[in-house]
Amino acid sequence: MKRARIIGTGSYLPEKILTNADLETMVDTSDEWITARTGIQQRRIAAENEMTSDLAVFAAEKALQMAGISADQLDLIIVGTITGDFPWPSTACLVQDRLKATRAAAWDVSAACSGFVYALASASKFIESGSARYALVIGAEVLSRVIDWQDRNTCILFGDGAGAVVLEVQDGDFGILSTHLHADGGDWQLLYQPGFGSRHPASVAGIEQRLPFLKMAGNEVFKTAVRSLYDVAIEALETNGLTAADVHLLFPHQANRRILEAVRKRLELREEQMYVNVDFCGNTSGASIPLALDEANRKGLLRQGDILVFDAFGGGFTWGAALVRW
Repeated sequence: MKRARIIGTGSYLPEKILTNADLETMVDTSDEWITARTGIQQRRIAAENEMTSDLAVFAAEKALQMAGISADQLDLIIVGTITGDFPWPSTACLVQDRLKATRAAAWDVSAACSGFVYALASASKFIESGSARYALVIGAEVLSRVIDWQDRNTCILFGDGAGAVVLEVQDGDFGILSTHLHADGGDWQLLYQPGFGSRHPASVAGIEQRLPFLKMAGNEVFKTAVRSLYDVAIEALETNGLTAADVHLLFPHQANRRILEAVRKRLELREEQMYVNVDFCGNTSGASIPLALDEANRKGLLRQGDILVFDAFGGGFTWGAALVRW
């Protein structure tokens, strides 16, 4: 059976670090309050001249180098992002041009924090069908551009970054074993960016109402996220005849420590079975899972045959999981 196997990983974090102490000078908050509620100690912020496509390219170049292939061998590029350089063209097209991936089709996936898993699922189906041999999947966000820095409940959570994987078609039992995607648009208003789309076009009044910035109902999102992350992880495991005991590492969307711990305990995983980097990266939305994966890979934490679970939840609502045999 043809499967998509990850043969290269890469990531990029901007140089600028924004600590909790820095935030204390910006809004009415404290390091103690932020750490207790989120586990986040710092996050990265893109420089003024850094765009989402820049972060994506830096991560992609590292993944391609590890994979040992050139960009002109790629058949497709999919970028999971909600903070693209432009509403259109897609950030993936900008990445395709920068990399000189002349053979690759390119498009973006807008699924918020589930963007990478949605993009990975799409790419894996192209590979399994024989329509592609090599694919580049990226999660990249510059959330600092859509954060309301006057809202202490949201500005403490988010950071910028990018992660990427290169997929190759292979025969056998290694690679992406299954993907599982879900959505429920009924609660879209609990986590969204009001402006500026066709519903609220660009206007001075919209800026004064702070419509370009992310809005979130934290308590409601928390409960739904925990339930959805648990349910889809179980779905992925049961589909493949596995249990939580078989998992080497769970890579959940790095939302905040409280959500991650709640999911881990419900799955009955040991602490060492879940990879966490939210403390130093913050919530990077669609970039969080590939960022964490690349960190773990470059630390030598992944061995051939390990069972990995990618587990994501985001605005929409969207949620999904991918089960991988490394």
